[in-house]
Amino acid sequence: MSSAALHYWDASWDLRPGECPCDVDFVAWLDENRIVDAAIYHFGTGAHHHVGIECARADRRNAVLGITAAPQEYQAFVALAIARPNVLRHYNAVFGDIYLLNRKLLPVFDVVTLFHLCEFRGDKNDAYGAMSDLDLVHLLTDHTRPGGHLLFFPGSFAFDRSDHSAKDVIAEWEQQRGVEKLGRYKSLLVYRKLEGER
Repeated sequence: MSSAALHYWDASWDLRPGECPCDVDFVAWLDENRIVDAAIYHFGTGAHHHVGIECARADRRNAVLGITAAPQEYQAFVALAIARPNVLRHYNAVFGDIYLLNRKLLPVFDVVTLFHLCEFRGDKNDAYGAMSDLDLVHLLTDHTRPGGHLLFFPGSFAFDRSDHSAKDVIAEWEQQRGVEKLGRYKSLLVYRKLEGER
């Protein structure tokens, strides 16, 4: 058993759609596609918890499970839960390393967001045997229903970098799995899991 400490993010991200529009664009995508009463897995909550709050609205009723590796963002979730308990009917967030997800604890989702793929994975995660980015995408694909969607954010700093880019991980995943690229929606890249794909 490794004695390495958890790799966490010692920072917090407020809602800044001019710099990082992915969460705002995602809610717009949900509305444009009339996705309501859906189960959503959201990678990277931000301290704003915009996706969870917006999806909890009565006209959306999407159930969102979010994850953050930033203690400050999780503390913001606790404050949100105390101040607005009705949000908890549709939104919950956990603190942890997404690369340690346990498939036994995951339900089937209608939509998965992987906006921050490859941003947080490195040697510190290796120290305790965390899965790779490709393993993570496969795991969450397994837990996406056929016909469901997986979304990525090409505006991420890790999307097109020279080493270990999200773009390369997505290209490899796309070749290995039964998924269809639907194209761009604003700042997002949208895929659909094909019917019959496990």
